[in-house]
Order: sequence, then structure tokens, then C-alpha cells
Amino acid sequence: MGFDGTIWRLRRGTDLVGEIAVDDADFPWLYGRFTPGPAFEPAVRQLFDRELVLMERLEEDESDESAEAWERVYGEVNRTFALVGPAVAAVAEFLLHIQGDRAWFRWSDTPFSEEGL
Repeated sequence: MGFDGTIWRLRRGTDLVGEIAVDDADFPWLYGRFTPGPAFEPAVRQLFDRELVLMERLEEDESDESAEAWERVYGEVNRTFALVGPAVAAVAEFLLHIQGDRAWFRWSDTPFSEEGL
């Protein structure tokens, strides 16, 4: 299935946090324009901003401390939000980055740990 042109929705409960209009793919990553929804409040933006800072730090310093800091923040993302695809219910697990009006993500119907990722 091609993903270009598909719309993915980020939800918190029934609230729409934002939409991603996919415009590029590089398996397993999908890339697209992020349009904030009504629930994309400053705290949500700050959470994704913090995730990116920690990810960049982890790329520079692969210490256990850096990994644990990023995993804590990303765990919060996965507990708080659901990523809903165009033809599927909420995916089992996802890795999503948002920076300004761009988003990139990968997803799975099964938890990543079961896939050995």
C-alpha cells in the first residue's frame, strides 16, 4: 500500500491533537506536513520539543542515562497519544517526531519489542 497522500491522526482520547499528511516515505519512515488540531496545546508541543532534544543528545551520547531520559519522555508520548492511520484503528506502537510543521514516524500493528526492533 502506498502511503503518499494519506492522512494520519494523532489523538489524545477523543481529542484531535493533529494530522499528518504524508508526502514522502523511506521505509520504515513516513514523512509529512503536520497540522495542529484543537488539542495541540503548548504542553503537547513542549513534550515533542523535549523528545527531539533528548533524541539528539542520545545520538551524541549513547550513555544509559541519555537512553533512559529519552525512553521516559517517549513512554509518556506512547501512553498519552494514539496514532490512527487512514485505514486502521490506532496502531499498536509508533515512533513519532514533530518539529514545526513537519512530522516523521514509523508504526507497527504489534509492539516494537515483539518485533525485535
